[in-house]
Amino acid sequence: MRPIEVSEIKHIADYEILRPEWRPKMMALKDRRRIRVGDNLTFLFENRDTVRYQIQEMMRIERLQNPHEIAHEVATYNDLIPATGELSACLLIEYETPAERDVWLRNLLGLEHHIWLEAGGQRSRAKFDDRQISTDRLSSVQYIKFQLTPEQMAAFPNGAAIVVDHPKYPAELSLTTEQLRELSADYV
Repeated sequence: MRPIEVSEIKHIADYEILRPEWRPKMMALKDRRRIRVGDNLTFLFENRDTVRYQIQEMMRIERLQNPHEIAHEVATYNDLIPATGELSACLLIEYETPAERDVWLRNLLGLEHHIWLEAGGQRSRAKFDDRQISTDRLSSVQYIKFQLTPEQMAAFPNGAAIVVDHPKYPAELSLTTEQLRELSADYV
């Protein structure tokens, strides 16, 4: 997938005009790309549209207008766009209370070794962003990528699953036909 260019980003004033029409479409797109595995892990699969929307929202929230700041946001968020043969996601580790979240962000240490995408009888382990891994607890938001083999890419539209084999959080979810269709365009 092609990275976002700074020239594609709307000025805040222009974005405010477009936002009421664009936001509901983006929320519907994100809903189709949101996959919950077990009770507490949500994978939000990213593409050019979701990343561009996130950049626009960050500019809006932080009131960014300086071209250097905008270029920095674009460069940062472009890391979330999947390359050929990849799927990319924000993994949200969600627990209801801060106390419960604090316990589980420690209990789930090593999670980066226990998340897989399975397609065509093969598993690809999620590659986590090393900058978000620490020795005493996880961040509740992780950026991950799955590198797919050619065989997995060919098999993916017919069936795939996300598998978590962490000893304290075993879970598995087969993707629906709609999810498979939505994500199949990402890795080409």
